[in-house]
Amino acid sequence: MTRAVFLDFYNTICYFEPSREVRQQACCRAFGIEVSLEALRRAYVYAETYWTLENAKESIGRRSPDARITFYCDYERRLLAWAGLEVTPEQARQVYQCYRNSASRLRLFDDVLPLLRGLRERGLIAGIISNTDREIAPLCEGLGLDGHVQVHLGSFEVGAEKPDPVIFREALRLASVNPNEAVHVGDQYYSDVVGARGVGITPLLLDRYSVCGQHTDCERIQDLSQVLDHLCT
Repeated sequence: MTRAVFLDFYNTICYFEPSREVRQQACCRAFGIEVSLEALRRAYVYAETYWTLENAKESIGRRSPDARITFYCDYERRLLAWAGLEVTPEQARQVYQCYRNSASRLRLFDDVLPLLRGLRERGLIAGIISNTDREIAPLCEGLGLDGHVQVHLGSFEVGAEKPDPVIFREALRLASVNPNEAVHVGDQYYSDVVGARGVGITPLLLDRYSVCGQHTDCERIQDLSQVLDHLCT
């Protein structure tokens, strides 16, 4: 019986406006590089997996400033390669610096509050588990999630990032539930699906843009309204 539903934060319950794809496209155009939004969406699936695997080797946030810049520029080059573009290291650096300086704000997806209300009506615990370099509670407050989420946990506070089992086990402890009583929803296969499954939590892969079809070993959903449908099965 499910007693708690944990949700990833970025690109699961909230997004940046303008979106990362729009900002990437604009920065590419600033340097004479054309790329479609669809190509960038698909590229981010591979780029996020690369980020997760590299972060597991050595925390990106704890690397030296020079090492972080080197990683980010290489990440940018790989991202564009997955989008079908071959760029030089210098072009990747220019696009990355543009992207880093581009302005954006966090917005909730339209399906978030209906899901959280539905969980509350069913007496279920709602939680957030996020890889983030800052405290997650103020971000939740800024999005108007106070009173909707009982557990919010970020890697900044825990010192461990998904898919590390430490962060999932801490979420279970805070929610006072067993692994088989929890569901975790996220948009990244390795961080969210592999991580949750590793401690016995049921994972749901959120695939809003139908770009994760290669992952056939887990249940995929396209919007958060389907979480409630899953709980009824």
